[in-house]
Order: sequence, then C-alpha cells, then structure tokens
Amino acid sequence: MVILGASDKDEPTWHDFANCLGVDPDLFFPERGASTKEAKEVCRGCVVRDDCLEYALQNGEKFGIWGGMSERERRRIRRQRALARAAVAAEATS
Repeated sequence: MVILGASDKDEPTWHDFANCLGVDPDLFFPERGASTKEAKEVCRGCVVRDDCLEYALQNGEKFGIWGGMSERERRRIRRQRALARAAVAAEATS
C-alpha cells in the first residue's frame, strides 16, 4: 500500500489522515492464508476508513487490506453493487 502525503499538493487528501500513515506496508499485504487481524486493527478506528475502502473499490485494488477489508470482502461488495446496478437498470427498462 502506497500512501501519498500532501507534499505534492497544496490541500491535504484523505491519505494524510490515515492511521496506516507510517506503518510498514507489508502489514497490509499478508501472505495467502496469513492473518489480517493486525492490519484490520490499524484500520478499525481510522477516520478515513470509508474513503480508503471506496478508493480500493473504485480503482480495482485486488490485493491487500484497504478500508479494513480483505480482497474477498471487497469482491463481495463489488458483486453486490453490480447486482444493485443491474436491478436498477432492469427496473428502468420495464
């Protein structure tokens, strides 16, 4: 996970307020089958957790813990959103 600071911009971004700022990125990319508990604990009280999760969903992040969620958990959200969009589209055409 690469967290960029505001050094390149005048305005701070959500990255600047993340609990994981300064934490070893390897923690958020555990080996297959390894525990995600520690990474999720860092995310637990983070004020930008929703922003982080949305970033991962919008950018198709397939690896790591983002917004306190694993790849599997994010896949479930993407699937639910796709089903909801399909339902809305189907309703609009009927």
